[in-house]
Amino acid sequence: MGRLKQCWSSLLVLAVVVIGAGAVPITYLQSAVAKGAVCLDGSAPAYHFDKGFGSGVNNWIVHMEGGGWCTDVASCIERKGTMKGSSKFMNKDFGFSGILGGKQSTNPDFYNWNRIKVRYCDGSSFTGNVAAVNPANKLFFRGARVWRAVVDDLMAKGMKNAQNAILSGCSAGALAAILHCDTFRAILPRTARVKCVSDAGYFIHGKDISGGSYIQSYYSKVVALHGSAKSLPISCTSKMKPELCFFPQYVVPFMRTPLFVINAAFDSWQIKNVLAPTAVDKSKEWKNCKLDLKKCSAAQLKTVQGFRDQMMRALSPVHSTPSRGLFLDSCHAHCQGGSAASWSGVKGPQVANTRIAKAVGNWFYGRSAFQKIDCPSPTCNPTCPAISTED
Repeated sequence: MGRLKQCWSSLLVLAVVVIGAGAVPITYLQSAVAKGAVCLDGSAPAYHFDKGFGSGVNNWIVHMEGGGWCTDVASCIERKGTMKGSSKFMNKDFGFSGILGGKQSTNPDFYNWNRIKVRYCDGSSFTGNVAAVNPANKLFFRGARVWRAVVDDLMAKGMKNAQNAILSGCSAGALAAILHCDTFRAILPRTARVKCVSDAGYFIHGKDISGGSYIQSYYSKVVALHGSAKSLPISCTSKMKPELCFFPQYVVPFMRTPLFVINAAFDSWQIKNVLAPTAVDKSKEWKNCKLDLKKCSAAQLKTVQGFRDQMMRALSPVHSTPSRGLFLDSCHAHCQGGSAASWSGVKGPQVANTRIAKAVGNWFYGRSAFQKIDCPSPTCNPTCPAISTED
């Protein structure tokens, strides 16, 4: 029995060491509840915070988690029973890697910064702001309040003294980074170097296989349900319908803060949901192709190639402005900055013989500009890894 206790004690110590080495504990922002800044189910928002040290003590990276959207009451009710709609279901520890990694060897420019992962539990890319709560469904559409509450809390914890800062995100969180970028810049000290990084958040106003734009109608539902219009950049909403301001191509031309876009030309989420959404693919002809481009027919590959052309046109506001950065690879992937392997690994994606970490770091510190577009085929880049599933 004594030996068994000793064994369990050793395992417990080992577990603590392992968790302590790579995982960052959750912080529940209980004070935000009184302000109505809550998840879909009314629970407190949350984030994970790894404090900076050494030369990075006054540098901050705020990374917004991704995870899609909910477009109606039914999908939001389903969502609030998961970690994407409630902090009650979130994992208590989160391993930081890639752009949030704490090792100099894999994240040389940002490893010792204050690094924050903001958990995503509102289903609106942190844009919702509806005051009323329907007693029948008890859903809270408060994403914009959540974002501001987290930022205000971080300001009180030292971000008000920031010398360098980045607002970044993956997928729906990367879209949030674009939509809130200029506001983030305005909140921080004027003397700080502040820039934004979008990883797989450049969702395009594209045509689908039917010739229509299913994604526009989808975003229209998100914006209407969550009351997002008043949270979207007024520089865009003053000129066009609010749902169009969910598309970066219409927001970026008016942005004042430098932006770096990391994206796959054949983005796996967008191929599935923008180009060939299930609602449009009635005959399911695209079911296999959109999951694995190797299974596409010649005609389908031509359509996929046309999607890349749409992506290129939508990115014109990025590559036409010198202060902006662009890493557009030809991978069939989604969210490529979240793991050490794809961020800086020897087998990670490269464009112009450069890995993502080096491109972003050089751009942020002004060592060199980076606006590179990969070769045009989904099979032309041998450094493309397997599809990421971060979102």
